[in-house]
Amino acid sequence: MLRRSLLRGLPGLGALPGLRAGRAAAAPAPAMGPLRFSWPTNAGPLHPHLYAPNQMYAQAMLYEPLVRYVEGGGVAPALATAWRAEEGGRAYVFSLRPGVRFSDGTPFDAAAVVANLRALLENRARHAWLELVAQIAGVEALDAGTVRLALHGPYYPTLMELALIRPLRFASPAALRPDGTLAAPIGTGPWALAETRPGQHDLFRRREDYWGPRPALQAVQVKVLADANTRALALESGEIDLAYGTDQLDADSFRRFAGDRRFTTAISPPLATRLMAMNSARFPTDDLAVRQAIAQGIDRAALVRHVLLDTEPAAETLFAENFPYTRLGLRAPAHDRAAAAARLEQAGWHLPPGGRVRQKEGRELALDLCFVGSDALQKSLAEAVQGDLARLGIAARLRGEDSASYLGRQKSGEFGLIFTDSWGAPYDPHAFLGSMRQPAHADYQAQRGLPMKAEIDRRIGAVLVSTEEAARAEEYRWLLTTLHEQAVYFPISFLTNKLVYRAGLGTVPFGGTRYEIPFDQILPRG
Repeated sequence: MLRRSLLRGLPGLGALPGLRAGRAAAAPAPAMGPLRFSWPTNAGPLHPHLYAPNQMYAQAMLYEPLVRYVEGGGVAPALATAWRAEEGGRAYVFSLRPGVRFSDGTPFDAAAVVANLRALLENRARHAWLELVAQIAGVEALDAGTVRLALHGPYYPTLMELALIRPLRFASPAALRPDGTLAAPIGTGPWALAETRPGQHDLFRRREDYWGPRPALQAVQVKVLADANTRALALESGEIDLAYGTDQLDADSFRRFAGDRRFTTAISPPLATRLMAMNSARFPTDDLAVRQAIAQGIDRAALVRHVLLDTEPAAETLFAENFPYTRLGLRAPAHDRAAAAARLEQAGWHLPPGGRVRQKEGRELALDLCFVGSDALQKSLAEAVQGDLARLGIAARLRGEDSASYLGRQKSGEFGLIFTDSWGAPYDPHAFLGSMRQPAHADYQAQRGLPMKAEIDRRIGAVLVSTEEAARAEEYRWLLTTLHEQAVYFPISFLTNKLVYRAGLGTVPFGGTRYEIPFDQILPRG
């Protein structure tokens, strides 16, 4: 994604490791012992078609797509070696890679693709957020090595959505039960799950019979460490070898490791957008003037400088401008507390004599600011935002809750402000916008009170099946401009992955997307 270098002046910060687009035909690297990694939860049941509690990094280790996303917005061969569109984009024919087997020995062939896609389509409603699932009319095996995917109509993001980590990847037909459940997590990827101990660890072993270049690592042990501070201590003590991800370490810990010669650190190019969604259907953020005042009254630059410690660049828009159809010249209002306060005054929100919280018609300007209570970074950002809003006369009640309660608020709309983020490549902008039509998503709830919500949803549906490039660009312009003007989102920063590892480990690259951790590409030193 964006090729901006971050923290160039930070001592000890290594150059960004290169990204590898596809699987080069190269001899396997010398074997390395097990890597000790960590994650806040266990990997989950690892069904390739399903969502939480399945962890995406682990699904990507076991399961592979027909085509693989490559940096810059393209796709490359994966389990399919070639493909062609037919009937003006109403169908795609895929030639499958020969000689591939699942980790249980079952051949990967056209019958396996058909079995997986039919199982997925039996539960189509579960995947309503992804337009491609709705667009699939059928799938058939033309022969053992060829599959034809039929669509209801042309759908321009078809290949991009086939590259997603879930739900369009493939489990062994021998493990797929008739009801769509999975007997065991069996994929074609370079890793196999060897052991899982709830609350303790998951162990992934290298597949010696993998069809592509074997990983240099023999195994990856993923310890369950619930919070960033514990993870930093484990890295410091040598209990784990690597920390990798968006918020797996807090900014203070990352800066400390960057200055420690025993460790190698790096920051990826920006991958997605860190946001707060404002609820247009709930008092008091149902008032456009309130949302606009919040957008103007929060000091974004201070959040990036003092909380994120410049590990992420400031964001002014829902998507970075290097994503397709997003270079529109939109800009966030400059931070101006006096102007924000004047906007509230003009809208009838006044401070009572001696009071600190504005009122209008006897109701206080107070809202719930929701975040994951165990997320130290979200908590710090929430406290800083609370302070900025208090200076405007807005009372923000901090609601730090467990993940399940937090997700429940996203689905129910019981929030004034709530932390969220875009999904990055290859989801943004099309798939992220497509999900805005689903009531279970925070974006739908945040937009529900907009007078043009029905028009937003209609235009999202239209843009996803459009065949005219100029018309598609114009639809995206209207959608992104409308959401920007309605101040439904407060963009904070562009998310980056950070990695820290002991200097003797070797070479650790970044994955091609935010959710992939390229354990198979880690190489020994030299």
